[in-house]
Amino acid sequence: MKIMDFLNKKAVTANLKATDKQEVIKELVDLLSKAEDIKNKDELIKALLTRESLGSTGIGQGIGIPHAKTPSVKNLVAAFGLSQKGVNFDSLDGEPVYIFFLLIAPEESAGPHLKALARISRMLKDKYFRELLKKAKDEKEILRIIQEEDSKKY
Repeated sequence: MKIMDFLNKKAVTANLKATDKQEVIKELVDLLSKAEDIKNKDELIKALLTRESLGSTGIGQGIGIPHAKTPSVKNLVAAFGLSQKGVNFDSLDGEPVYIFFLLIAPEESAGPHLKALARISRMLKDKYFRELLKKAKDEKEILRIIQEEDSKKY
């Protein structure tokens, strides 16, 4: 499974405006909703915040992977956001988060959802890849970096 299989190219931003966890989730849901024509944004935000209440998806090293399952989507979809300033996301290491992958899966898709989370996590373990993403100037550069990394074997 490759990230570009489920990342919506129109749901990528190099400049998240959000300054806290709830705003990041709302901003990424807005981005994804426009790109994917998702109708029930409020339900999606609620599902993501409910998931966050179980434990932060700020996994450390400047990475956040908010995710949820919802009937609002038919296929696994993702958005990507880069915060220039960093956001307090209640990260496991207490550090600010700069790199966000928002992952939304249909309710009945446990397998693809877990594979996607694993793929994102594996790729982001590479410090060089994280640094490239953090330095990206625009959406085109982000997509190029992800596509290049996606073509490697993991």
